[in-house]
Amino acid sequence: MNDEPSLQADVAVDEALRSIARAILADARAAIADSKRPTAEAVHDFRRHMKRWRALLRLLGPILGADGRMLRDEARDLARALGGARDAQSALDALSDLAGHGDLSQRSLATLRNRIDEMRRSAENNTLNGDMRVRLTRALDKATASVELWPLHSLTFSDLAERLTSGYRAARNALPGRFSDANGVELHELRKRIVAHRHQMEIVAPLWRRFGKMWIGEAQRLRDRLGKHQDLLLLTRMTEPGEPLARWQTPLKPAIEERASDHIRAARRLARRLFVDKPKAFRRRLEVMGETAGK
Repeated sequence: MNDEPSLQADVAVDEALRSIARAILADARAAIADSKRPTAEAVHDFRRHMKRWRALLRLLGPILGADGRMLRDEARDLARALGGARDAQSALDALSDLAGHGDLSQRSLATLRNRIDEMRRSAENNTLNGDMRVRLTRALDKATASVELWPLHSLTFSDLAERLTSGYRAARNALPGRFSDANGVELHELRKRIVAHRHQMEIVAPLWRRFGKMWIGEAQRLRDRLGKHQDLLLLTRMTEPGEPLARWQTPLKPAIEERASDHIRAARRLARRLFVDKPKAFRRRLEVMGETAGK
């Protein structure tokens, strides 16, 4: 665990949540503050902090109402506006994931890597420019101001446990009946739910550090497997007719299918462990964490 603000036994729930919100937004601001920082790093970090922010807003959804929905939509739109550069980076990650799979020669892999890297640099030059930095900064200013007005004063740990259970239930319900038959859309939706659940659990993890570290680690491993699968799907789309990597479709396809199957099998094993409890049992676990915190 790290030193980021989180729920603590000796800190009021509303105060802790506000501190968490401020820290997330400050991290997002720091990600884009230095114009000399490599664009790929800045975009990656900003999008990561927006996922944390959206997970918190989803957790507090019924409490924040329309304001929370508006903030979530804006955070989603900002992340999408930076998606071009991220897509190319995801394709590079997928290509690295294919190392040792399929029959592509090192020369072909190098050519592919150079082609995708050109696309990434082009997308970066057109993404995080001066105007975009101003847009992001203004959005963060607005979000930071809204945090101080959130109606959290009556929120209890029991309320928070119910919302965390809701996130757990949503992720559990998104599990496909058969992972091998799930399509890309279903797995993408599952990954979004896992991302939200993983970030939401960071809020209460310090109340039971050993369990929290284990749980977040398992959720992160599941998220990574689903993310790698998603990267491979993106690379597949880039090899379709008319797309920039179409000429490599034939040699890439077998390797992509093999590696995608590996990730699906691993994701199924991780999901079975992580979501073995029914929501009521998960809720009870959270309640015990709250009852014994600081004892």
